[in-house]
Amino acid sequence: MNSSNSMTNLAILASGSGTNAENIIIFFKDHPKINTALLVTNRSDAKAISRAKKHNVPVEVIPTKQWNNREIVLPVFDKYDIDFIALAGFLILVPSWLIEKYQEKIVNIHPALLPDFGGKGMYGRKVHEAVINEGREKSGITIHYGNEKYDKGAIIFQACCKVPEDRSPDSLAEEVHKLEYEFYPKVIESLITGSSINQAAY
Repeated sequence: MNSSNSMTNLAILASGSGTNAENIIIFFKDHPKINTALLVTNRSDAKAISRAKKHNVPVEVIPTKQWNNREIVLPVFDKYDIDFIALAGFLILVPSWLIEKYQEKIVNIHPALLPDFGGKGMYGRKVHEAVINEGREKSGITIHYGNEKYDKGAIIFQACCKVPEDRSPDSLAEEVHKLEYEFYPKVIESLITGSSINQAAY
């Protein structure tokens, strides 16, 4: 928590279109305790940039090759007095020294029910294709703490949905996105404020 006032400064990390990032920004707009202080991306062409700027959220671009340099990365988070980090489609492995600085204050969302269908290279449409190819009847979301391995952090929250009858990756993605938009901001809020959130029933 930022000691200078009662607000928690949130940074969102995104590499792509930024739909989850924008949903989080909108959720915390005018929030009494949480301020979306920064969006960080590794790609200068990420659509997430324009989404953040539309809501007057500052943006910093740290190119992929610079993420192994703590002397470049840490000052960005210090500049905005960041207290908590939410990954929203961020495709770089978070450096261990950033995880150490923000112990249990970095969260990620994965578009499947971990521990299945996770790991390096498993993101977006690839995940939904894998779920369908395995013949699964359910999928969902997993919100977990960030650590030094892809999708291996301690699980915080899961919610599930049925695989649609047409069994197409696009249809499944729509159902999973609904869960992402509904629950991710609420879980972030509960972790920061200590409020409770009802676990979605399987």
